[in-house]
Amino acid sequence: MAAPTDRFQLVLTTAGSDEQAESIARALVERRLAACVNITPVCSVYRWNGEVTREGERLLFIKTTEGRLPELRAAIRELHTYEVPEVIALPIAAGDPDYMRWLAESVD
Repeated sequence: MAAPTDRFQLVLTTAGSDEQAESIARALVERRLAACVNITPVCSVYRWNGEVTREGERLLFIKTTEGRLPELRAAIRELHTYEVPEVIALPIAAGDPDYMRWLAESVD
């Protein structure tokens, strides 16, 4: 179990469909790499293979601890269909103590 002193992280990734987003989210929570994953629709504009592209995607907000980041990143790469999946980790500076305790207890 993660210690309450672990640094908490918010990890962002995108998926091309509801099904893929839900599959990734469920796998991360089942593997205890994430305590919770929120999924929301977004419009992404990006450069890929020299062209500007606009796509509807699903953005996943993944709550975890710093200690789980390497395994979480590897799992996203394993589960994802994108050649280069987005994996961006942002530190969570503060949060409700009860929620943060729950987060820590929900990941190994």
